[in-house]
Amino acid sequence: MTRTEMAKEAYMTDLTVIEPATEQVLAVLARTTGSEVESAVEAAQQAQYAWSRTSPSSKAAVLRAIADLVEERAEDLALVEARNVGMPLNDARAVVSSVAETFRYYAAGPERLTGQTIPVAGGVNMTFHEPIGVVALITPWNYPMSIASWKIAPALAAGNAVLLKPAELTPLSSIELQRIAVEAGLPEGLFSVLVGPGSTIGTQLVEHPCIGKIAFTGSTSVGVGIAARAAQTMKRTTLELGGKSASIVFADSDLRAAAEGLAGGVFGNAGQDCCARSRVFVERFAVDEFLGYLRETVAGLQVGDPLNPATQMGPLISQKQLDAVRAVVDSSPVAFQGNVPQGPGYWFPPTVLYPIDDAHPAATEEIFGPVVCILPFETEEEVIKRTNDSVYGLSGSVWTRDGARALRVARAVESGTLSINSYTSVRVSTPFGGFKQSGIGRELGPDALETYTEVKNVYYNTQE
Repeated sequence: MTRTEMAKEAYMTDLTVIEPATEQVLAVLARTTGSEVESAVEAAQQAQYAWSRTSPSSKAAVLRAIADLVEERAEDLALVEARNVGMPLNDARAVVSSVAETFRYYAAGPERLTGQTIPVAGGVNMTFHEPIGVVALITPWNYPMSIASWKIAPALAAGNAVLLKPAELTPLSSIELQRIAVEAGLPEGLFSVLVGPGSTIGTQLVEHPCIGKIAFTGSTSVGVGIAARAAQTMKRTTLELGGKSASIVFADSDLRAAAEGLAGGVFGNAGQDCCARSRVFVERFAVDEFLGYLRETVAGLQVGDPLNPATQMGPLISQKQLDAVRAVVDSSPVAFQGNVPQGPGYWFPPTVLYPIDDAHPAATEEIFGPVVCILPFETEEEVIKRTNDSVYGLSGSVWTRDGARALRVARAVESGTLSINSYTSVRVSTPFGGFKQSGIGRELGPDALETYTEVKNVYYNTQE
């Protein structure tokens, strides 16, 4: 289908948004039509021309105003995210806080994008960071609001216009974020949310000749397709894709802390996290002790209503995801599981697989559910090799009290983001992204800001 044919296609079917914890209808939205996408691109081009000529201080003021409004409406936004994603309310509150932090961080961006002056024979070279123009952002369903902010904030700070296509399962917080941005003073047309499937709207955006960049977060298989189509028009791409992250737990570490940390490191957001440490390599003579602590952690996890402040883990996002996770676990060796509520909702218990082989699909493929594989190892050299024996390289952790070994192993592991004695992966001021099939490019930190620009080199002849 050509772009023109896409623009004529109606895509008029309504989208029904389901609440994962209740299986009830949360909202009904009209999908964006192909012609509406075309109109949004045209409006974005017009708005971007004016925005790129807006002073850095004025851009910064709008981004700070967005951050302020996000904080002002934090509880309402957290409720939307908790209900739409099935994320525990306390986690959703943390997400909203991080969104405000992201916009505030990139509010410094317009004045941070300084070039260089480079002395050369006969004159001076100057470099400038110019905005790309109109960029399309395609976000996933697991952390819709935070991941959207990772892309929107630096894109706007760099002077671009933004077209955001959220996942159809979780569009609600993105719509609220767009409303807040307009209220904060962002010009009409500069930031639009397009609701629809990737097969139609996503394809239209990726192939559109007036869009200069695609930033996508999602599965590696979809990312490969986006990269191939984007290459036809030489679009810039940032691709944050799949993961099968590993933790390496040495016997000298705080084994209880390493096991308790998996409540967030694997089971947070019901395991629907590309950074989830779903492979845990444990030094062999410490396996039994580690499993004992992990059994306590799993038994103590509060799984249930996301709106209950005591809840630590909610449901999976959909029946389709529930069926996929169940299919993997049904063919795997289960050591123990936690409990889940009865009744409606896409519930799956926190699950520990052991003993399991490195080649088992559960140990090689991204499950995107609350499932962890425990894999014993003997030596440092062996565990590094086994950790790196994956097509992915997004995140990971090293647990040890030996500082030299911690840094040595972290440098050897082929992953873009690593933590020592911690399961955290994301900070707004530091780069985030993966090696190998976990993606291309980096988000967050100063690196992300520059990926939404083109570097222009200007030579100034100073000879008489």
